[in-house]
Amino acid sequence: MATSSFISTGVEYGLHCLLYLAGTSAGVREASVRDLAEMQGVPVDYAAKLFTRLAKAGLVASTEGVRGGFALARPAQDISVHDVVEAIDGDKALFDCREVRTQCALFDEEAPAWATRGTCSIHAVMQAAERAMREELKHHTLAELASRANAKAPASHGRHVVEWFSERAANRRGDR
Repeated sequence: MATSSFISTGVEYGLHCLLYLAGTSAGVREASVRDLAEMQGVPVDYAAKLFTRLAKAGLVASTEGVRGGFALARPAQDISVHDVVEAIDGDKALFDCREVRTQCALFDEEAPAWATRGTCSIHAVMQAAERAMREELKHHTLAELASRANAKAPASHGRHVVEWFSERAANRRGDR
């Protein structure tokens, strides 16, 4: 049986790209989708679709001009991981109850009322788990993730990141 994650790869890609816009010393205030994607090794076309969703959700805003691209639409501390999950994946349920309890071989053509009374106990557990997961995702912000990521890196990494993005932007403008 194949497994698929509840939270898509797109969320992972999007969060990694957004870390560079989070206003830390290891990032820039704005960048093109191409540069963000290439920095992370993410397919550019896919990143463009992700940023369209992030913009539609009001998490990023496009910037104009040769150096145009995207910037955060609000401070990184005001963007939760849950916001990004919903922007990219939508509000899909963790569990899709198929009402298997109605299909018992001992039930002739219709399940008795006692078998289907109330919420399915399995579905109830899954709903509680989903609520807990969503609450946890709401407690973590883009600023926090960026801080954690930057704490792991050597001090020179941030400078190299900024130089890389600056060079790319300058090349688009024709400054070099």
